[in-house]
Order: sequence, then C-alpha cells, then structure tokens
Amino acid sequence: MQGLDVHKATIAVSVAESAGGEVRYLGGIANTPEAIGKRVKQLRKDGANLSFCYEAGPCGYGIYRQLTDLGWACQVVAPSLIPKKAGDRVKTDRRDSLMLARLHRAGELTAVWVADGAQEALRDLTRAREDMKHLQRQSKQRLLAFLLRHGRRYDGKSNWTQAHHRWLEGVKLDHPVQQIVFQEYVDTVKALTQRVASLDQHIESTAKESVFWPVIEGLMALRGVNLLTATTVVAEIGDLKRFASAPQLMAYLGVVPSEHSSGNSKSRGGITKTGNGHVRRVLVAAAWTYRHPARKTAILQRRAERTPEAIQEIAWKAQTRRCARYRSLEGRGKLKVQVCTAIARELSGFIWAIGQALPSPTVKA
Repeated sequence: MQGLDVHKATIAVSVAESAGGEVRYLGGIANTPEAIGKRVKQLRKDGANLSFCYEAGPCGYGIYRQLTDLGWACQVVAPSLIPKKAGDRVKTDRRDSLMLARLHRAGELTAVWVADGAQEALRDLTRAREDMKHLQRQSKQRLLAFLLRHGRRYDGKSNWTQAHHRWLEGVKLDHPVQQIVFQEYVDTVKALTQRVASLDQHIESTAKESVFWPVIEGLMALRGVNLLTATTVVAEIGDLKRFASAPQLMAYLGVVPSEHSSGNSKSRGGITKTGNGHVRRVLVAAAWTYRHPARKTAILQRRAERTPEAIQEIAWKAQTRRCARYRSLEGRGKLKVQVCTAIARELSGFIWAIGQALPSPTVKA
C-alpha cells in the first residue's frame, strides 16, 4: 500500500507492506507525470501489487487518472475524515505519507468520488460563473458605497434596473478625478455583467450537448430549479444513483441536523454543512420559491412537458408537499432561514427520486 503526500512541486512517498509488514518512507519525488511514472516502475520491480492513496486537495485528480490509466488502484481520500491522534502535534510530509500508507492498509480511509473529465469540465464552468457572479456583486457594492459617500442616492424603487442605469449615466461629481473613479466602477460592473451573461450562454449550450442533459431537464421540472441550478447539481454530484437512499444524499450535502448525544441526553443543532457547499447554496436559494402557494405556472408547465409522466408526478408532489410544509413551519414560528433550510433538505430527497427514475448518463472521459 502506497501513501502519497501531494504538494504543488513535490510528493512524499511511503509504503506499507501487506500482512502487517513494515511501513517505510521512500523519499520525495517531483510532482510531474514523468517522476510518478518512474517511481511506479521502481515499485513494480519486485512484482508487488500496488495500491495508492492521497488526500483530495488543490492539485486535483491528475495523479489519480494517471495511476488508474496505468492499471493500478488509487483512492483520493477525504481529508476531514482521516483518523488523527488527539495528542499528535508534529506534522511533516514524511509523517503524513507514512500515516496515509498505514491507514490505507488498514482500510480506515474514506475515499471521495472522483468526477470524470466531462463532468469536471461542466463543474469548472458552473464554478467559474459562480466566481464571476461574486465579483459582480462586489463591484456593485463598491459602486453604490462610493456614490453614498458622496451623497448620491437613487430614489427609484430598485437598483440595477434600466431606470437606475439611466440615472447612473447622469451622475456628476464635484472633482474630475472622482468622475474618473466613478466611471471605472461603472465600467467594471458592466464588464462583469457581460462575463456572467457570456458564461450563462456557455452553460446552456454545454448542458444541452452533454450526456447529463436528460437528468438536467428532469430536475428543471421542479419548482425553483432553473437551468443553472440543475446544471450545478448534476455537475457537482454526478450520477445520483450512486446514493442508495435520499437520506444518504442529504447527509452528503450537509443539510441534515448535527447531533451530540450521550446516554439518555440527546442534543441536536444546526445542519452539519459538510460535503458540497455549492449544491447546498443553490438548493437553499430554490427553497425560497416554495413560500408561495402551489401552482403550475406557464414556464414550469412547459419545462415539465418535456419530461416523462413519472417525473412530472414527482415534481408536482414535491411542490404541493413543500409549499404546505413551508406554511406549516412558518406558522409554528420558525425563522425563515430555518424554514428554507428544511425545505432544501426535503427538496434534495425529490432530486434523488428524479435521479432514480432516469437512466444513468453514459459518460465519456
């Protein structure tokens, strides 16, 4: 069993021999495909059966794909689930690789699910859009804060409408330099808005051409789940059938309550927030739409008509139950954020049901 402590430029390699043999450190190598291939050949000289593991991190899945293409088993390990001694205060690359090799041999490591090439490309696209949207929000906030400092307030109903943009065009400041600063802020907002719109177009075209489109289209039958939300869910999760049950998906998304119980004492807290935060964010945003009464709008009906009858039934059942659930929780005095989190958890269950009703996508790397 081989444990790899992977960094940007180097990899620390350790080996744990099978049947309770010794665990030894083999040294460091460069983090390049050539160096990895050379080390694999050296390990294979004595005819050993190789099985690698390394922690998930910023270096991605390139090492995993290289090793699996060579025909060897490899696990990408969840860092937060690695067993650690409470009193261990020394951390080095050597110790980390030895620990990984030892735990890998004992079967104590939890592997993450590795996305294929097509899904990872779609994931990169949705995450790039999320980043651009974040920068756009920041640029808008900076522009409004700049105007507020100089006593320029828009009296209209809402910002960033056509009327607001026309008002921005007529803003005049006292000093020429301030006018230049203002225009730079405005141009930044416009540029980022164009980038977000461009990424939206790329997401739409890429999603329709991908093998995931039937699942994305099926999820869009749900209320509050538009193209971007459905694409984010599929890009981040992949094949929904890899989850044996809806509660398993809920736990993966971190929308289940945390718990600390001992003996007869039971204590539950907020949601765990483990797992994929990107999906959790879009599901909570989608949950806000269930505060309105259940209704098949024209847009929702057109989306549902493109899906099989079984999907339409699941979507309508989700809407009627979740709308009633929202009113029930709100009537009991729950905070709106708590209500939306509960609705998001239950919505993930219906997403799982739709995933089971559709065939798994045939993915090409």
